[in-house]
Amino acid sequence: MQSYLIKNAKIVNENKVFTGDVLIEDRYIKQIATNIEATTATIINAEGKYLIPGMIDDQVHFREPGLTHKANIATESKAAIAGGITSFIEMPNTVPQATTQELLEEKFEVARKTSYANYSFMFGGTNDNLEELLKTDSKNVAGIKLFLGSSTGNMLVDNEEVLEKIFSSTKLLISVHCEDEATIRKNTEEYNAKYGDDIPVKYHPIIRSEEACYLSSSKAIELAKKTGARLHIFHLSTEKETHLFRNDIPLEEKQITAEVCVHHLWFTDADYDVKGTHIKWNPAVKTQKDKDGLWKALLDDRIDVIATDHAPHTLEEKDNVYTKAPSGGPLVQHAVTAVLEKVKEGVLPIEKAVEKMCHNPAKLFSVEKRGFIKEGFFADLVLVDPTQNWEVSKENILYKCGWSPFEGQKFSNKITHTFVNGNLMYNEGEFNEEVKGERLVFNR
Repeated sequence: MQSYLIKNAKIVNENKVFTGDVLIEDRYIKQIATNIEATTATIINAEGKYLIPGMIDDQVHFREPGLTHKANIATESKAAIAGGITSFIEMPNTVPQATTQELLEEKFEVARKTSYANYSFMFGGTNDNLEELLKTDSKNVAGIKLFLGSSTGNMLVDNEEVLEKIFSSTKLLISVHCEDEATIRKNTEEYNAKYGDDIPVKYHPIIRSEEACYLSSSKAIELAKKTGARLHIFHLSTEKETHLFRNDIPLEEKQITAEVCVHHLWFTDADYDVKGTHIKWNPAVKTQKDKDGLWKALLDDRIDVIATDHAPHTLEEKDNVYTKAPSGGPLVQHAVTAVLEKVKEGVLPIEKAVEKMCHNPAKLFSVEKRGFIKEGFFADLVLVDPTQNWEVSKENILYKCGWSPFEGQKFSNKITHTFVNGNLMYNEGEFNEEVKGERLVFNR
């Protein structure tokens, strides 16, 4: 393997920013020092650039198997690498769903052959697969995913007895999508009666309301406290929910944790007029008050992780009327850049951005030797030029679906290099397609 010496980078790690060199050898970070000499290494001059750990995205939908007209593991992992994401955890709601150990391993096999980033998958819980769920290997699988709001196929877990059994029976991390199905159904019927299928998309956050989110997440937390389960709540979207979480203990001691996604930190309901169904997500993008509350909770550590919930659909699908337009959008190529734009705006320090995108997912999932810039850790590293201006356009979008909710957005920072396991996988727009990522291992 080629060795690399990154010179004069502004290294961001564990709440510090310092200028130094990093030597990469044989997949790992060999040395970090003020001045390193290495005659055989390829030198990369990183003066003026930030060096950060690769983001670990704990929630993506790469659509393989079964939905590959929208995306696949190869295309989306490539977009992720260009976006500074070096590891991802993918969700089980594919076709077929990853609700048996055999189907789960089939996804791992596809990733082994085609993923440019490091990978893991969630096992999908249903109302009737507890026995299969309990076979999940905690060292080799990221965790369990439960949908407590509407989902595809049979993945809605709405049997309270089953839920309690799952929470009581596994030590694995349980990640949940929290929206109350009965509330959403009632609201949908009301708006359907008034508008038919063509409900104005601005009503999406009223249909999938604050109440629907809070009811479900508070119930999940109550159950976790009762059973002692390790609970992680995905994609918070309301200010009200943030008060369910604590910040008086370190992340390592928390039994209940929370995530926020880039789109809920970036957009508000004021954007529906321009963006329409292109920002239709579940849970919905809500009010400015909600966005402000999410930022506050992120900064004071009630929210632990930033993720993407990358969930592409074709433009043809998204451009349907409200009831037929699916929820979700592509984000992995632009998420790190969007967060770093907020760093430039003074919304959060770069150390905090790295903590939430890189360090905390590694801690929360006990990912082995990733998420930090440390000697002996895998060299999953990203160089960012904080002075490069560019605009998101159809021409530079890498997602298979070919569009982005960020189209037309001007950014003033750019990812220039991405290393995965010591391999330079992305270099100023050029990809190394010869090498693949690795399966994540968990220290549990």
